[in-house]
Amino acid sequence: MDDIEPFIVLGIESSCDDTAAAVIKNDKILSNVTSTQTIHEAYGGVVPELASRAHQKSIIPVVDAALKKANISPRELSAIAYTRGPGLLGSLLVGSSFAKSMAQSLDIPALPIHHMKAHVLAHFIDDGSPAPPFPFLCLTVSGGHTQLLRVDATDSFHILGETIDDAAGEAFDKAAKMMGLPYPGGPEVDSLAEKGNPLSHTFTRPKVDGHNFSFSGLKTNILNYIEKNRRKDPDFVEKNIEDLCASVRYTIIEILMKELIEVANEQNLEHIALAGGVSANIGLRRALEEKAVELGWTTYIPRIEYCTDNGSMIAIAGYLALLSGEKGQINLAATARWKID
Repeated sequence: MDDIEPFIVLGIESSCDDTAAAVIKNDKILSNVTSTQTIHEAYGGVVPELASRAHQKSIIPVVDAALKKANISPRELSAIAYTRGPGLLGSLLVGSSFAKSMAQSLDIPALPIHHMKAHVLAHFIDDGSPAPPFPFLCLTVSGGHTQLLRVDATDSFHILGETIDDAAGEAFDKAAKMMGLPYPGGPEVDSLAEKGNPLSHTFTRPKVDGHNFSFSGLKTNILNYIEKNRRKDPDFVEKNIEDLCASVRYTIIEILMKELIEVANEQNLEHIALAGGVSANIGLRRALEEKAVELGWTTYIPRIEYCTDNGSMIAIAGYLALLSGEKGQINLAATARWKID
């Protein structure tokens, strides 16, 4: 894309507990800065009010650091892209208000970006790895969302399956909390699972209509299983922590892969992408690569720094929006819920 008129876009992400900013020139990242909030560790989960306050403290230093690292002055920016939703409303308001105010002061477009679309579009960052060709199937997995998406263009997404209650990322975090692991628990489960036997404990696989997902029943099943065995042995979790983590991870991944395979077959799609925070999960990445070999898929897995919430994915989404003729919409309010299709 080097022959395209250069666009320089600042991307701002503030949907949950990460304050992030990145600068992109066309599709190449110049800087990617993230401030992760640690205050929530004491509560075992994100506290919305504390998150929004932390964003207020961090957003100016993070944006300033991103611009300086990229060696770009605000006056050189073509546009500012920001996460409009979905996410925690208070957190979104901090990022969106800052982005729109800064864009107005510079007389450049403010581009509202869908958080989950941005996760998918991170595949189009020019980092040396190939981007998926259209159409492709994307399994998008995060703490708040689990979806199977058919992507026909950078602005054309169709939901083929999604969670009807809790997301896979939440299931990982809640299971970790049940086992006494620190927050955020998902990475802890993933790490310990590498040393355990995934077939040592058996958990339920909820059945739902279509190609949708449900993880609420699985969380309850894990909780009941742990409590039952703790009554027999108070040290049950500590003695079996690696096997428990491996079994929990195996179950969640098996649920995800089952629907992914069925949808890929139905849609006759062989280009399969992974996106969202849980795409950093070692077990999930390995499972997708193994299925690719078995089923003849071509897979696209983002670099770790583009998996969790980050400014780069917002910046690339903004760049692609500019290419499609987007002029910016200053009057759109932040929204906690926003359908991807």
